Amino acid sequence: MTWLVTGGAGYIGAHVVLAMRQAGEQVVVLDDGSTGDPGRVCGVPLVVGSVLDGPLVGRTLREHGVTGVVHLAAKKQVEESVRRPLHYYRENVEGLRVLLEEAVEAHVGALVFSSSAAVYGMPDVDLVREETDCQPVNPYGTTKLVGERMVAEVAAATGLRYANLRYFNVAGTVAPGLADRGVSNLVPMVFRRLEQRQAPLVFGDTYDTPDGTCVRDFVHVADIATAHVAAARGLAEGRVSALTANIGRGEGVSVREMVQTIREVSGTAGEAWSAPVVAPPRPGDPARVVASAERIRAILGWTARHDLREMVASAWKGRRASHPSE
Repeated sequence: MTWLVTGGAGYIGAHVVLAMRQAGEQVVVLDDGSTGDPGRVCGVPLVVGSVLDGPLVGRTLREHGVTGVVHLAAKKQVEESVRRPLHYYRENVEGLRVLLEEAVEAHVGALVFSSSAAVYGMPDVDLVREETDCQPVNPYGTTKLVGERMVAEVAAATGLRYANLRYFNVAGTVAPGLADRGVSNLVPMVFRRLEQRQAPLVFGDTYDTPDGTCVRDFVHVADIATAHVAAARGLAEGRVSALTANIGRGEGVSVREMVQTIREVSGTAGEAWSAPVVAPPRPGDPARVVASAERIRAILGWTARHDLREMVASAWKGRRASHPSE
């Protein structure tokens, strides 16, 4: 099969492209360049443009003989989605609608959809299972849930095979050039403040969790990438036709614990100025979201292989290589 990876020049997308190529898959990338870097996808055909551009998407599918799509292109900042909900509905929902329309027209047979744990909202459970009620608490999560339902309904009408992958909190890198350059994700945000000899920020410490800070399931981006390979192959080989699955480690780590791990890995834990300070909670942040990843293990044999310190150490190594003067 030939797979179109939308958003393939982004942080997660580039790792997915690399993993798929290493697995022997044929890949072409569509990326609008808003957050992606063409240098991340050297050696792969790159089409610069948006999934909102239907004619471009259609030409790309036909000209490259695409038979499957991995759809990662989306806006993903929770706080921004609260401030700009219509922007998120346009990019995430309308973008997917256009992509699906063109994919159906081009007789594409399989789709892997990049979803999110944000679809669950604020579940009052120790481990979030795929059967847990989805009640998103921010526009970003709502757009992902709408996307999942759109994919499932199109599949029911057309026979499209699909996998909706609900990521939990992604961190780490497999190479410095693929490191997370985002400004809103926790790990790079803490790195930047430590490099500037500023105290890391912890957003809220009065949540109903053991240390008062949010608890998350952090998963290495390399594991996210291999989950996509597993899903793509499962669809291509006909072992699955409709799958919705969590992608996580099943281990909760508080924001305060994560900040402490970052301080230790970066060698700043002994510095008084590096102790975290508490900032106001961010709108739309749930207290605890930790995955059960049993479904994808049982169906596709996938499981996360990297631990928390490996994630942070790889991210720090990537950061130092790309920001040597900071």
